[in-house]
Amino acid sequence: MFSFPVMAEGFILGASLIIAIGAQNAFILQQGLRKQHVLPLVAFCALADALLILLGVYGLGILINQSPLFVSIMLWAGVVFLTAYGLLAFKRALKGAEALKANASPSISLKRGLALVAGFTLLNPHVYLDTVVLLGTLSLKHPADLRLQFAGGAMLASFCWFFALGYGARLLAPVFATPKAWRILDALIGCTMWLLAAKLAFS
Repeated sequence: MFSFPVMAEGFILGASLIIAIGAQNAFILQQGLRKQHVLPLVAFCALADALLILLGVYGLGILINQSPLFVSIMLWAGVVFLTAYGLLAFKRALKGAEALKANASPSISLKRGLALVAGFTLLNPHVYLDTVVLLGTLSLKHPADLRLQFAGGAMLASFCWFFALGYGARLLAPVFATPKAWRILDALIGCTMWLLAAKLAFS
């Protein structure tokens, strides 16, 4: 039986966890501005979230919550990854290369773009804590036959957000028509990556 309130609850909770300034969102915004591999990248993010939400709703959240070693390993892997990418962003900001213009030819391959977004997604322990543990736990208050609708609402929020972020970024393209604007964006991305890395390291 369909329950709109349950699905809406999943959508609102999912959106509240996904819509935040983070490494993954910053990267999707950057690629959206460059118009580089937007569809496969946003699709990867949305599908990865959908898979993690389903795993959480159907029980894996309990397993991960009982494995502090797994969380610790993912935490420090995320610290290293975010620190390294932040350093690359600062180097681009200092260099101010013409290749950073929105209308330039693609500066990264699809393979590298997917590898980067996979790192931002899967090496972030908060992704597992939010989508798998938190949403998985919250779904338990609903009857078993309604949990899939709760998960569906959360997954819909993820798809809406990533596609809006990736394709909506093009509306900002005129603002980023100069190398200076890209240097500022890269500097902000670098700061975001390092702040997130510090937050993970000292959490």
